[in-house]
Amino acid sequence: MIKFATDEDFNNRIFRGLLRRQPNLDIVRIQDVLLSGTHDSVILEWAFHEQRVLLTHDVSTMSAYAYGRIRVGQSIAGLIEVPQSMPIGQVIEDLLTIATCLTAEEMENQVQFLPL
Repeated sequence: MIKFATDEDFNNRIFRGLLRRQPNLDIVRIQDVLLSGTHDSVILEWAFHEQRVLLTHDVSTMSAYAYGRIRVGQSIAGLIEVPQSMPIGQVIEDLLTIATCLTAEEMENQVQFLPL
């Protein structure tokens, strides 16, 4: 199963809903691993080393940093952009589908956008 990390501004209701639906889901919040306030590029680097797909609402900058890393040959574990306007239940369903149907290798160097 894919491991996730949520960036600092990710909706905590989605985080809690994922764990309610799938209690054994391996997901952490950036603030819980003491990376609050850390630059996006550092978070992507940390997520890669931890092999965690990063979940974000930050479409404007996070994907630019992810594509930049890939362009210069630095890998990412994966990035999933989640629109803030998307219904929470649908986000949870889509993320659980990704977590159970894809492998970490399939997500590497991929930037995905919800909804599926």
